[in-house]
Amino acid sequence: MAKSVFAGPADRAACREMIRGGSRSFYTASLLLPERVREGAYALYGFCRLSDDAVDVEDGEDDAVARLRNRLDRVYAGDPLPEAVDRALADAVDQFAIPRTLLDALLEGLEWDAQGRTYETLSDVYAYGARVAGAVGGMMAALMGARTPGLIARACDLGVAMQLTNISRDVGEDARMGRLYLPREWLREAGIDPEAFLAAPAFSPELAGVVARLLDHADLLYRRADSGVAGLDPAFRPAIFAARHLYAEIGELLKRRGLDSVSRRTTVSAGRKMVLLGRAVGEALRHRRDGVEAPALAETQYLVDAVLRENDRLAAIPSGQPRGLRADLIWTIDLFTTLEDRGRPARSTR
Repeated sequence: MAKSVFAGPADRAACREMIRGGSRSFYTASLLLPERVREGAYALYGFCRLSDDAVDVEDGEDDAVARLRNRLDRVYAGDPLPEAVDRALADAVDQFAIPRTLLDALLEGLEWDAQGRTYETLSDVYAYGARVAGAVGGMMAALMGARTPGLIARACDLGVAMQLTNISRDVGEDARMGRLYLPREWLREAGIDPEAFLAAPAFSPELAGVVARLLDHADLLYRRADSGVAGLDPAFRPAIFAARHLYAEIGELLKRRGLDSVSRRTTVSAGRKMVLLGRAVGEALRHRRDGVEAPALAETQYLVDAVLRENDRLAAIPSGQPRGLRADLIWTIDLFTTLEDRGRPARSTR
């Protein structure tokens, strides 16, 4: 493990406590990770959690984002604030060559929500997904050493696909908080006035058609991502396939329930999750790489480019002691989904 430059034992302990309080299963499984990867994951989680909380609790959301950007300025200048998360993040940035662009993307997604940005087209929704979830895919690729153009692009595809699934699942919840992530031009084509829907969210067959359309695009991105997952180090394939199937199952279950994401929130049962985990293990054994070199989405290309620019200064990450398959599954699923949830402020009630 590379020597820490900024964070001391107390800083790393503070980041661990943030994880312990935020996700107990992630914390438990993370103890089996090689120390360097584990501490880097804690630092990234800590910053995402800090960013979400800062915007949630402070009166001036734009001011909160500005202050977070100033903190990143100091992290990347090698002069982090004397705070645990900042010092730990500075080490992770240095040791894993995490591009500033990925963390800025998360903050930009927070800023868009604070500004009440609207999303007219599918491309607009992709752009939002790129920031709050595609960036997380880029972080995962960097942490796992998957730093070729094709693998990074597929990681971003998976993040955006998950975000489309989230949007489809949470239409009613978002609308009751004054937020609308479905493409507005699609709503108008279906005869739904976006502002009227926000004023009185209600399910209808027309809305079901819009949700189905967005899930079709999510499915396309999931299929694109499959070839990239097959190109990962074998130790990580089952975990990422599991994350992919668990999220895609939300959309499938939503379809089976009539696409009503206004009246109730769709969740996957524990028993079904176990079935999907088994499927993921089997799928990880098949090496399907067709499409891994397909171009990135236009909206995520800048994230791919940012990771590639950092490759020259990337230090080799020691593999550490082997981990069990179950630990890989739990850790990677929880890291991906927890970071993605922290990056989407609409999930919390202000």
